[in-house]
Amino acid sequence: MKIALCQINPIIGDIEGNKIKIKEGYLKGIKDKVDLVIFPELAICGYHPLDLVEKQEFRDKINQASEELASLTGSVGLIFGSIVEEYESVGRGVYNSAVLCYDSKVQFVQHKTLLPNYDVFDEVRYFEAAKENRVHEFRGEKLGISICEDIWNDADYWKHRLYERDPVQCLVDSGASLLINISASPYAFGRREERKEMLSVLTKTDKVPLAYVCCTGAQTDLIFDGASMCFNSGGVLQKMGAKYAEDYLIFDTSEKLDEITNVEGCYEKEVINALVSGLKDYADKSGFKKALIGLSGGIDSALVTYIAVKAFGNDNVHVVLMPSEYSSEGSISDSKDLISNLEISSELIPIQPVFEKVKEVLNPSFNGLSEDITEENLQSRIRGLYLMALSNKHNYMLCTTGNKSEMAVGYATLYGDMCGALAVIADLYKTEVYQVARYLNRDKEIIPQNIIDKAPSAELRPDQKDEDSLPPYDLLDKILLMYLEEYKEINEIVEKLGNEQIVRKVLKLVDKNEFKRKQAAPALRVTKKAFGYGRRFPIVQNWER
Repeated sequence: MKIALCQINPIIGDIEGNKIKIKEGYLKGIKDKVDLVIFPELAICGYHPLDLVEKQEFRDKINQASEELASLTGSVGLIFGSIVEEYESVGRGVYNSAVLCYDSKVQFVQHKTLLPNYDVFDEVRYFEAAKENRVHEFRGEKLGISICEDIWNDADYWKHRLYERDPVQCLVDSGASLLINISASPYAFGRREERKEMLSVLTKTDKVPLAYVCCTGAQTDLIFDGASMCFNSGGVLQKMGAKYAEDYLIFDTSEKLDEITNVEGCYEKEVINALVSGLKDYADKSGFKKALIGLSGGIDSALVTYIAVKAFGNDNVHVVLMPSEYSSEGSISDSKDLISNLEISSELIPIQPVFEKVKEVLNPSFNGLSEDITEENLQSRIRGLYLMALSNKHNYMLCTTGNKSEMAVGYATLYGDMCGALAVIADLYKTEVYQVARYLNRDKEIIPQNIIDKAPSAELRPDQKDEDSLPPYDLLDKILLMYLEEYKEINEIVEKLGNEQIVRKVLKLVDKNEFKRKQAAPALRVTKKAFGYGRRFPIVQNWER
């Protein structure tokens, strides 16, 4: 069988635009004389529409679009992800489904069986699970159709499974001669390699070929890497779609091709590509043409500026230098070197005059109290005021520059440096920011070496260094990784790293700064546990270790 995999970048809620993409892909498949054309999970409305699913008008538009697509079909099959309603006396009656159309109508529907309910996934909130898994005979093949999570429960690969049911095994046991999986699987570093290994084991064990199609692009904080995969019945990866781009590829199950072994690049390359894709898509889908960054002379804002240049082009990136009396000479000169390297526009707007005036106005209300963190935060908030004003006036998309280490322990100022539409590197620890910057400089200097070499500082008081308030980043990031991503508790972290007093302090900072993260810009997700929708803790709580 010849299958066309259409790896598209849908826009959530743009049912008409997504329908056009599906129609164009189907017509291309007919022209290429394929048997079947397949599209990703919820391709018709974008993944995930969240509470839009609750709107009857939204679901009605989806149903209408599905019927229109079905009416366009001829003998060539078309599979796309959609929302289907089938009401019974009990249950929600709304399904995340794969719809198979040919000969001008919907011929078969397979609902999603395994509804993920962890991290960024909350499908149990919206959908009913399939009650059965059936194969469908088409053009001499018995199609076993599944949706994303349905294929992530193979007993031959996973030592511990999340679900009792195995939909794909049910399809194989029912005689499936060809597996189809339509997916919207968010990217995190290592996920593509894991995906390839799992699907390889599954197809080799069950001796059935597989066409796996995934969407690409980004939806707010979630990045989808594409990289659709086709395996033969021996578990060999034979075709793979483009990474972070729309693609169209044909998989002929009778064709013999060389094995594809390299599916994921090094950490630095993957992260850069993912963040550029995420930033670009957020801007494109939100209507922004230009980016704005507050450039401090530090490593974080330098990396965000580089990513913005890759996403927007250097003609569409503008940076602002906002020195105070505490800003070092190097902060300005290093920033100017970066501006020159990236060939971007800039301006310098000092905050000192406004800072002095605000202190003067507030002095009576401060009742003679000595300066403290209040004055430090004032400086950050004046910078936030400047940046938001420029964003409003010129319709710039303001990018925040905080990293994961800072966001974890609250080393950031609400309504100051946290202002912005999207947190570009908030899923990279500080040590990883340095790692990526050094990678960028492997052939020539892009990030000025002085920025990489100097000790990080917020420069909000005389001779300030980050390590005045925080443990060294090498230690801090190890603690945070174990706590946030490996789910280790204090005794396990102390056993491995020692420094109980520091570990206890760091974990307390993480817990008590939940209120800041709840008000933070969405963070582009490149790990399996990012701040945001996938990590939910109460703000007001008295949990004590």
